[in-house]
Amino acid sequence: MKERLWTKSFIMLMVGNLFVFMSFQMLIPTLPPYIKSIGASGLEIGLVTALFSVGAVLIRPFIGYMLEYKHRKPLVLIGAVILLVITILYPISRIVMIFLLIRFVHGLAWGWSTTVNGTAAVDVIPFSRLGEGMGYFGLSNTIGYIIAPSLGIFLYNVTSFTNLIVISSVLGFISVVMLTLVNYRTPEVVVNTKKQDLKFSYLGSLVEKSSWYPAFITFIICLGYGSVSTFIVIFGEERGIDQIILFYILNAIVATAARPFAGKWFDEKGPIAMVYFCILATFIGLWVLSFAQTNFLLAVAGGLFGIGFGCALPILQSWTLSMTPENRRGVANGMFFSAIDLGIGLSGLIFGAIALFTDTANLFRISSLFLIIAIILTMLEVRKKRGTPKERIVS
Repeated sequence: MKERLWTKSFIMLMVGNLFVFMSFQMLIPTLPPYIKSIGASGLEIGLVTALFSVGAVLIRPFIGYMLEYKHRKPLVLIGAVILLVITILYPISRIVMIFLLIRFVHGLAWGWSTTVNGTAAVDVIPFSRLGEGMGYFGLSNTIGYIIAPSLGIFLYNVTSFTNLIVISSVLGFISVVMLTLVNYRTPEVVVNTKKQDLKFSYLGSLVEKSSWYPAFITFIICLGYGSVSTFIVIFGEERGIDQIILFYILNAIVATAARPFAGKWFDEKGPIAMVYFCILATFIGLWVLSFAQTNFLLAVAGGLFGIGFGCALPILQSWTLSMTPENRRGVANGMFFSAIDLGIGLSGLIFGAIALFTDTANLFRISSLFLIIAIILTMLEVRKKRGTPKERIVS
């Protein structure tokens, strides 16, 4: 019989994480216009994203280290509470430099929360259903990514920034309540480890040697995907496509429908075939998007991204964690999320520079080269480690 996946703790953790993402992501598109309204320059507006990303990446090695010897519950709740407190502070910060400082701290808290929540999820999911469980858990991230920004923009347009913060704070409070109700499982090896037994190394807590390869593939894929997240609105304006939201809606629907099947495939047959399939679907999606002149092709591209990039991330995360010792899962989770942040962040810089010399459609085609590189890297890993994919990831 299969081990039980849908426990009260897993459901509460998944829903709590959804509200964490909802509370946070609804602010992403609204903070730049707000800081502009209080007198920020173009550079300072850019720092809203840059400082946040720097904070998130910087904190994760320290959190990964703490997860090697600390119980899960206090770390999860501290992260959720700090996110809530920082959210409440935004309307108070009418001075640009103070606002940017709060944004940097917000990045630290986000890096903390995403790392510990993902690690806590791995600990409550039966190992035999890791791929399936992380696929479902990842939906709380995906739904937050898709719904929250649109909700934030709507609220920002129809009401005040202060009211937007109130609603975001309510969602953050609900997340704290939900996460409090989880019966966390801390691995025995972590419980039996004391801080003095460990030697902290920033690099050692930034990269987990046993599972760095799938995280590196994640980084390469995100270099390709970052062109879409950065330029799709501009692309719509260039092509006269007025329903960019269709891309995100189809992305979310298809990812939601496909992830459980992708997770079960991982549990039964390993990651390799599914990684190939997801990268190929994303590659085709980029090319379909680059030729889109209508809302229909835009929606088709969104569906391809849902089954491609939308399923690739939980599969790659499960692959990363399946290769990681229990006591190092926090480090591996931090490494994985940092790979996403760095990949998408660097992609924006790379293709922002290339955009000076070509149109947006060509940016998408050029970015597809990173997906070819990801396929080649996966093939090299297969040739390096013989045996079936399932044997390889659990050995």
